[in-house]
Amino acid sequence: MDIPRETLLLIYERMLKIRHFEDRVKDLFAAGELPGFVHLYLGEEAVAVGVCAAMKDSDYITSTHRGHGHIIAKGGDMGCMMAELYGKATGYNKGKGGSMHIAYPELGILGANGIVSAGIPIATGAGMSAMLRKSGQVVACFFGDGASNEGTFHESLNIAGAFNLPVVYVCENNLYAVGTRQSQVRKIEDIADRAVSYGMPGVVVDGNDAVAVYEAAFEAVDRARSGEGPTLIECKTYRWRTHFEGEPDTYRPPEELAAWIKREPIAPYRKLLIEQGVMSEAEAQAIEKKVVAELDAGVEYARSSPLPTPESAMADLWA
Repeated sequence: MDIPRETLLLIYERMLKIRHFEDRVKDLFAAGELPGFVHLYLGEEAVAVGVCAAMKDSDYITSTHRGHGHIIAKGGDMGCMMAELYGKATGYNKGKGGSMHIAYPELGILGANGIVSAGIPIATGAGMSAMLRKSGQVVACFFGDGASNEGTFHESLNIAGAFNLPVVYVCENNLYAVGTRQSQVRKIEDIADRAVSYGMPGVVVDGNDAVAVYEAAFEAVDRARSGEGPTLIECKTYRWRTHFEGEPDTYRPPEELAAWIKREPIAPYRKLLIEQGVMSEAEAQAIEKKVVAELDAGVEYARSSPLPTPESAMADLWA
């Protein structure tokens, strides 16, 4: 597949943004600067970016409790995101959403969600809306391996298949649902096998290979936009951190984690682009320097932003 240079560079830059953002969040949370809980996307960068790079700005995504990566991949601003994590009034949701509930419809981000599998029916509804409005929009629905065992997964895929909805269901199979290894609670090896029950293609892809993810997503998005219906893509990947920051890592073999870290997605992609002449070593370094500077500015923006006023507590609510 002939991928445009600007797309290849966009994928590189946004994977770097996720990596640096999540590394910084890890440190800020450990230092006690961020309230609540954070669930980091470190190690899974190629999935979010590979999928979102195949989409248009007008397309939709639904996210999960581990949503920072999806939002950055869709074009989210790191300063507004960081302000939201700090609970500041300048955050995407005025400090009321926090880490797990960032939404920004202007970018097609219909919301991260702390409830397992809750984004799946939302994505299906958005797909129904797009079909009825004939808008040509596509929805990418991100969810974890644990969510694929929920009833909403099966109900939603059945509806999407029955009505040929323009939804790309993206399962981020990182092997663990919190601390439960999926092989202990699921008989089949590939979650993508479940697609046949709902009359849609099921695709398995290396979730640490950004090009492979992009190519699978591009085909699925094109299929959806052409009126041919939904696709289930299973991305095999791994989260480097525990389910949430501060959780003891007692359930994963250390050698398993080390092996997956060696298979990390960004360094091989960087090497590929340099070898293919897409960018030079100097250009790669300049992109990373730009990303770090943008993140530094975002952190300072968040720190210096005001907290929400008590009077704003009842604003933006539905009765």
